[in-house]
Amino acid sequence: MFDKLVPVNKERHASTKIKQIDGFAFASQFHIASVMTHEFARACSAYPIVFLEDKEKDEFRPVVLLGLNAGENLFVGVDGKWRVSYVPAIIRRYPFALASTDQEGQFTVCIDEASALVSDTDGVPLFSDSGEPSEAIENVKRYLGELQQMDVFTRAYCKYLAEHNLFTPLNMRVRQVDQVKNINGCYVVNEERLSNLSNEGFLELREKQYLPAIYAHLVSLAQTERLITLQDERAAAIQAH
Repeated sequence: MFDKLVPVNKERHASTKIKQIDGFAFASQFHIASVMTHEFARACSAYPIVFLEDKEKDEFRPVVLLGLNAGENLFVGVDGKWRVSYVPAIIRRYPFALASTDQEGQFTVCIDEASALVSDTDGVPLFSDSGEPSEAIENVKRYLGELQQMDVFTRAYCKYLAEHNLFTPLNMRVRQVDQVKNINGCYVVNEERLSNLSNEGFLELREKQYLPAIYAHLVSLAQTERLITLQDERAAAIQAH
């Protein structure tokens, strides 16, 4: 998603401005997007929510599937508009991100200087003429800070599910026009193992407030049908032209 991510500072970005997002062409090649557990309730009505394993970090992370093929986002139309009401937070925060610093628990706001939303002439300035952070950058800091807190909860949620062996590989075959495609490399919560938890284990999930996200994830898997429909529509549109 990011091509030239650098920390924001008033010397380097004194004249930098940010254009308002009026389309999502920049996300047209994202076939997955990271999501937080706090997004599951809204995301589950539009996208399949699955988990990917990061073996280097030894952790699982939730993502939404935006397409069936790498480099293809079925939710961005030819006009650049997002085709459903909920847009994942990681995409809404573009071109900003948080990056870890040398100090544990400390983060710095970064910006993708390669983004078409970054300009020296048009948009809202990041800093005032006196070098003070603008309201825009303060809003970005607050928003990214909230996302960081959600990320802490999400990591704990995934770690708990992994430690209790609740993840299972997703092996799914979907029809694409005249061929069948295998979707693998993703993980889902195993419903049988969930149902077989002890009363104490189930109560612990409830106490940790993990149950709503688990059920939203399981409900979301039906949205795979939406991906197939969107893929067929796109293929038909391409053939028509």
